[in-house]
Amino acid sequence: MTTWLAERDATAKLLAATLLTAAVLTTVDPLVTAVAIAAELALLPFTGVPAGVLWRRGWPILASAAGIFLFTVLLGAQDSPVLAHVAGLDVRENAAGYALRLVAVGLPGFIVFATIDPTDLADSLIAHLRVSPRFAIGALAAFRLVPLLADEYRLLGLARRARGIDAGWHPVRRLRLFFSTLFGLLVTAIRRGIRLATAMEARGFDRDTPRTTARPTRFGRPDALVVITGGILAAVVIMLKFAHT
Repeated sequence: MTTWLAERDATAKLLAATLLTAAVLTTVDPLVTAVAIAAELALLPFTGVPAGVLWRRGWPILASAAGIFLFTVLLGAQDSPVLAHVAGLDVRENAAGYALRLVAVGLPGFIVFATIDPTDLADSLIAHLRVSPRFAIGALAAFRLVPLLADEYRLLGLARRARGIDAGWHPVRRLRLFFSTLFGLLVTAIRRGIRLATAMEARGFDRDTPRTTARPTRFGRPDALVVITGGILAAVVIMLKFAHT
């Protein structure tokens, strides 16, 4: 991507997202978390991430938030103020606050990592945060291999279906087949990780000698602006928290 935020340094984007996430974690006020979500969505045009891509990557967060909301409404504490009455149930402030906070915490991560190239992330961690090259290159390899997990899961399912293992529409059988396939995926990932670790050691990544960087990165003023923006948003969240209490 060639958007303004995509061209910024990976460390700057990680620091900005960390500041905002830390501020959101300090409150469960639904008004404050809703303001944080609105601010994060307002930054989407600068990321170049289409709404469809954001939806495909972020629907598990929304599903988790909906589950937390229902669980808190049904079984949560009853000492929180009531916001509304829906279908005979009291929708309390803590239920909306917990659900919105989960979305506000997860959204910066999705936006940031959607605009970070794994290679740029590894180079930035080594150059600016002085992370060990062994750890940074290992993280780079992990980021590169994560998309393969979805393909591996699909291939495992097709292979089992070819052998006549199909749960059909039975919910219990589908759940058992899901965990069985997930275990097979875990075994495959461990084997691939062992082969990758052996290959990295054969190329000298286990040595303590200093390593050079093929792509030098610089932390400029636009990158500092990203961190400052994250700090400002975090400060706004904190001020709103104290102003609304």
